[in-house]
Amino acid sequence: QVQLVESGGGSVQAGNSLRLSCAASGGTCSSCTMAWFRQAPGTEREFVVAISGSGTMTYYSDSVKGRFTISRDNAKNTVYLQMNSLKPEDTAVYYCAAGLVPVVPAASASAHEYDYWGQGIQVTVSS
Repeated sequence: QVQLVESGGGSVQAGNSLRLSCAASGGTCSSCTMAWFRQAPGTEREFVVAISGSGTMTYYSDSVKGRFTISRDNAKNTVYLQMNSLKPEDTAVYYCAAGLVPVVPAASASAHEYDYWGQGIQVTVSS
């Protein structure tokens, strides 16, 4: 059983940056696709970005493309989300997810494809 723990959230003003981390433990998932989703109050969980097990393939939602960057360090079992030029509409609880999911749009953006989830971490961006 893989456990995922997010860290690095907080409150920032618009235009600033945050870096989220997601540490995996308790199981072997080095080849898993890792992804970030987010959920704002009153909305459905929204796909943000995914990265393949090797780190060579990524897929970003249009809403964050060019501002967010995902990376992973398999030696540390950790995936990172660098968020730059943050906007108030980025405010949400951010969730880390893992699973044996192909990094293609239809699959990697579907929350149902992922087997493991973190508890979520709050990111608040004020204007």
